[in-house]
Amino acid sequence: MGDVDGPTVIAAARRWVTAVVVGLNLCPFARRVTEAGRVRYAATDAGDEEELLAALGAELATLVAAPRAEVETTLLIHPRALPAFPDFNDFLAEADRMVRRLGLAGVVQVVGFHPGFRFAGADPDAPENYTNRSPHPMLHLLREESVTEVSGDAAALAEIPRRNTEILRALAREGILARIATNPDEPPR
Repeated sequence: MGDVDGPTVIAAARRWVTAVVVGLNLCPFARRVTEAGRVRYAATDAGDEEELLAALGAELATLVAAPRAEVETTLLIHPRALPAFPDFNDFLAEADRMVRRLGLAGVVQVVGFHPGFRFAGADPDAPENYTNRSPHPMLHLLREESVTEVSGDAAALAEIPRRNTEILRALAREGILARIATNPDEPPR
């Protein structure tokens, strides 16, 4: 694993999923798969876009080969590659192209999480940015079949971003940072 301490970055991702994503119910689909132990956490020491694409290709293959009853979704954590959010954000289009090249369009979708995540036009410290802020850059590989099964109510789905913004604004920045801290002794970002 080179420079990346896999167990440490995976532990930080698990804490974030448990405390923020599931704990605040930001993604109503996450609790079921998390509690069932069907989230695969994979850390890579990829240091650039090319290495990250190779790791992404391998994880896509692993996900689609695994039975859903064992692995429903994957978080590919890459602390060394694309540390600047604009570069990471640009990379998401390349990740989508890879999904299509591998014939997985409509089968798997990729969602990005990053410590510097920022919605277009949002203030850097706006609470809504924290819906996608994670302790390390990571790519979430979701089986579209899983999303479709739990997303039957379009009105309820459309309500999620508004509800998440309200939850995060009520917590305020300090409360959010306390939940996402990878190390309690680490200063807030």
